[in-house]
Amino acid sequence: MQNYLEQAFGKGDCSSVRMRAAVREWMDLYYGTPRSGEDGSSRLAVLIVSKLCRTAFAEYELHGRTQSAWQGRMYLNALNDVAKTAMQYALIGGECLLKVVRDRIVPIRRDCYLPLGRDSMGNLTSVGMMQTFFADGKKYVLLERRSDLGESTKIENRLFEVSGQALGRRVLLDTLPACANLSDECILSGVTGLGLGVLRMPTVNCVDGSADPVSIYAPAVGLMHALARCEDQLDHEFLNGASRVFASEDLLRPDASGQRGLRDDLFVGLPDDPANVGVTVYSPTLREGSYLARKQDILRSCESLLGLRRGILSETQAEAQPRTATEIAATSVDYDLTIRSLQRAWQDCVDSTLLVCADLDSSLYGESWMPDPVQIDWGDGVLYDRARVWAEQREMVTDGLLRPEIALAWYYNLPAETEDDLRTVREKYMPTTKGGEDNE
Repeated sequence: MQNYLEQAFGKGDCSSVRMRAAVREWMDLYYGTPRSGEDGSSRLAVLIVSKLCRTAFAEYELHGRTQSAWQGRMYLNALNDVAKTAMQYALIGGECLLKVVRDRIVPIRRDCYLPLGRDSMGNLTSVGMMQTFFADGKKYVLLERRSDLGESTKIENRLFEVSGQALGRRVLLDTLPACANLSDECILSGVTGLGLGVLRMPTVNCVDGSADPVSIYAPAVGLMHALARCEDQLDHEFLNGASRVFASEDLLRPDASGQRGLRDDLFVGLPDDPANVGVTVYSPTLREGSYLARKQDILRSCESLLGLRRGILSETQAEAQPRTATEIAATSVDYDLTIRSLQRAWQDCVDSTLLVCADLDSSLYGESWMPDPVQIDWGDGVLYDRARVWAEQREMVTDGLLRPEIALAWYYNLPAETEDDLRTVREKYMPTTKGGEDNE
């Protein structure tokens, strides 16, 4: 893709060589492409991403579906549909783009677009994307470049007929029905941020120190390779520990039909020497205990580096020494903060993407609307006990230390700053007395 975009637009990836190599490494770890001498069957990257995503969205619920504009409700539903996919893409590659395609939102993985420019904060100022089409036995690629012009966004489209590994010749956009409505170049006035939603990981860049976002498991990449090597060594330990039977070579010679008398995966032939006639069984002692202990040590180190609670990846009973209550609480707090940071990243992404959708509708269709604030209920979280806090608030209401409207507003995640807010809560949730007056 990089070569195609460079040929089409004369501009390449703005990331450093180390960052480009790191992105490929993150993808290989997640999609199971091990290096030589490694066994990637444990798929630790998949485990980390799935655990974090499931925990972050375990009790996810949107309260903003009552958007005043129907466009807001439509785009909010579209965001909700791709929430988990976008989060997983961002966890893997550090960043995920959300492209608005009519009434849908399409998440784009980090390895499926090329950053052509970033500002000092790491925000994209120019990006290249590619789509592949097949028609009439030919392969086509649609290359799209977006550039931030400040108060507007510039979009350039190029369609090429691919010839082998080369980009080939450029053809008209209306060559394919899917590209017929596109233009070679257009300016979207009033659209900022490239007209794309962005979900970024809060992890600080530990690859080259730049502002580029990094994978959630980037700090533990070295440990993940060490685990893959340990798995490979453990595989060889079991392979080498398989029993062998040493027998005279004539017992293993094939007969006229080519069949051997004994299985050569178990029997090892020796030269026909009188001293070697007969059979000898060799079964070495396995050393799997040492490898398994090393594996658990690597997993615990990964948990510490990534801010995961002990036992998320490792086996807690495998620890050599018991841990104190303070240590257990510390890892739980770290995990809670990790999950909260991911939830905050998605909240920011939802807010910014809805603004992008409003800008696009205004620029493309002349439909002006503003999204209402979106409230997301994440549930109790890792440490937060909602039932306990609610019980405490009910007790305070009973003792006359807290107004019931405030407790109900907290419970239903409603505003309670003004008397109007409290009156709304009373009218909607609080029962009335027999005389018809509010029970205050």
